[in-house]
Amino acid sequence: MILFCISLFFPLLSFIIAGIFSHSSKNLFIGLFCSLLMIVSATASLMLTASLSVDEPLNLTLKEFINLGSLDLSFSFYLDAISLVMLSTVGVVASIVHIYSIGYMRDDASFNRFFSYLGLFVFCMNVLVSSDNFIGLFIGWEGVGLCSWLLIGFWYKRPSANVAANEAFVMNRVADLAMLVGIFYIFYSFGSLKFSEVFNARSDLSGLNLGIIATLLFIGAMGKSAQFPFHTWLANAMEGPTPVSALIHAATMVTAGVYLVIRANFIFANVPEVLHFIACLGAFVAIFAASIALVHNDLKKIVAYSTLSQLGYMFVAAGLGAYKIALFHLVTHAFFKSLLFLCAGNVMHAMNDELNIKKMGGLYKFMKPTALLSIVASCALAGFYPFAGFFSKDKILEVAFSKDQILWVVLLFGAVFTAFYSFRLVMLVFFARPKSEEHAHEAKNYMLVGMSVLGVLSVISGFFWSNFSEFLGASLGDFKLNLSHSSEIFLLVLTLGLVLASAGFAVFAYKKEIFKESICESKIYKILQNAYFIPKFYEKFFINGYALISKICKKFDEMIVDKSVDFVALLVTKFAYLANKMQSGDLSVMLRFMVAGFALLLSFIFLLNGAK
Repeated sequence: MILFCISLFFPLLSFIIAGIFSHSSKNLFIGLFCSLLMIVSATASLMLTASLSVDEPLNLTLKEFINLGSLDLSFSFYLDAISLVMLSTVGVVASIVHIYSIGYMRDDASFNRFFSYLGLFVFCMNVLVSSDNFIGLFIGWEGVGLCSWLLIGFWYKRPSANVAANEAFVMNRVADLAMLVGIFYIFYSFGSLKFSEVFNARSDLSGLNLGIIATLLFIGAMGKSAQFPFHTWLANAMEGPTPVSALIHAATMVTAGVYLVIRANFIFANVPEVLHFIACLGAFVAIFAASIALVHNDLKKIVAYSTLSQLGYMFVAAGLGAYKIALFHLVTHAFFKSLLFLCAGNVMHAMNDELNIKKMGGLYKFMKPTALLSIVASCALAGFYPFAGFFSKDKILEVAFSKDQILWVVLLFGAVFTAFYSFRLVMLVFFARPKSEEHAHEAKNYMLVGMSVLGVLSVISGFFWSNFSEFLGASLGDFKLNLSHSSEIFLLVLTLGLVLASAGFAVFAYKKEIFKESICESKIYKILQNAYFIPKFYEKFFINGYALISKICKKFDEMIVDKSVDFVALLVTKFAYLANKMQSGDLSVMLRFMVAGFALLLSFIFLLNGAK
């Protein structure tokens, strides 16, 4: 109980303390204190994970919330293996991001406010992954959405940051509406919103109702995890500070959708059609995003599209029923992806916020530690042995091969693309011919130490698959692959061989500069460079359409509503002016009006009597 309260509420305490001083001048002590609180919170989560029996999940109730008829909700939490894995992952990554942010944000006037937002972000994510009911999950869900808006638009004086923050917020609200309707439908169907009661009663509901619930919940997951067609906000979210990108795209917001599918697996497992759609959409997004990253030149957006692609792999695993493997890839991905973003932050600082990788090159000479850590993260992302990504991604490919070989082919191409763009980035940034005369500088030592922890985890975490699978056994059950040992060896060798060949080609191509500038004029290059023109399509048909409707409504309000109200006011004014003429102050005139009025009144009375 005490360990969980420390894990849950220390990030909230960080938010409150930093928030109190948010308008004060920057104070490094605030960053140090908030980082200490986050480290203690992460340590408590790890201790809780090590000490708790996964066969007997812990139920904690802090306070009654709503007790109205059959609706009985409280601030209660359910700590099973899934929750503990998520709490630990979020805690570790958030702690390192906090330490890194002390150096990265040290010259920012809103230093204190930044740490306040980070604390609230982590608290909301902890609520999301540990709540024992759908309302608590939704509160945390909306909380991380709010915090992402605050952090993406952190530099609110930049118009582009405001646009990106609003895009993320609005697009997620559209998907969240479907999720909220799904939660209402769950209560209507089951009479409860507690996970234990809903999942145990799942067999009492028709397949159609379960299908509606699963579809609505997954639409919510699509928005939060930026799955097509809700994907456009993710790349634009790079307008926020780089540590925010590391947190959003590694351990918090975008993984919430995957967590929802894993947590509600008892519902999804009874609707195979929805699961199949999840797997197909995930495979499409995996290769769709990877293809865009092949040609993109924006450093952070390349990493963002790689996140989108890896989320697709997670959804494929979840859609095929391999929930353990999906969660395993979520964890390993959190380590190497956050490391990749932090390396990108070092490069940005060294290059005075330059993001175009074609304007970089030769940075290995000045930034050897960052270059080595980038190579580690890229190897893990590409899926090289013995890095963490090799183990988790290979498991997903094995599942796809055993369940649906079309999905396997798509994911295999995605893996080849991933290896290419990962080492394209490394080569153009660190080893290509220098394109700038500026002399880069390395990050602070304490920033590199924190990043080194992620580097170690990016290497060793994959070796703990057996322990991880055993730990999750009671919560997610067993998933058996129908593959022979020889098939597994064949898949492993084939995948690793193709990935190595793809990465090797990228190294050779960009070392020898075999790609000419004329390639940028090709149609396929322009299509990929513009993300298949989907953002422009949205802008033309949705944003511009909405703007046109808004202008029409504005004109209607001005020409019809406002003028009709003004006309009534004008009539009243005119009548009052005419009536005022009657009040001349002349007694004889007033007596004449009185007599005339009295005569009219008598005439009216006589007319009424005559009618009778």
